[in-house]
Amino acid sequence: MLTGLELYLGGVVLVLGAAFTLLAAIGVVRLPDLYTRMHAASKAGAVGGGLILVAVAVVSQDAAVATRAIIGVAFLLLTTPVSAHLLARASYLSRYKPGSQTLIDELASKNGQNPATE
Repeated sequence: MLTGLELYLGGVVLVLGAAFTLLAAIGVVRLPDLYTRMHAASKAGAVGGGLILVAVAVVSQDAAVATRAIIGVAFLLLTTPVSAHLLARASYLSRYKPGSQTLIDELASKNGQNPATE
């Protein structure tokens, strides 16, 4: 039987995860270009999903479920930044232009060229 502390802790972590996931969804809808949208989705989405899985691990009374939830958190934290980086790099190399508020292209200044103007 779950004690009150486990239920409250699981509920609080679940609500925090849902809040981060909501912020990621709002960021994807409201931000101006692909790069900032990817940033919102990868950072807040991974944290939100991870917190939801932690809540599952806290509330479940099965060690196998908790272990799978923790492995899922590790998988999210390892794969989300890599996939966001690869998507951003592919869009940059295909000359996708960032939003008008972007002032500095650091990748172009490191290479000595600007693929957006070529």
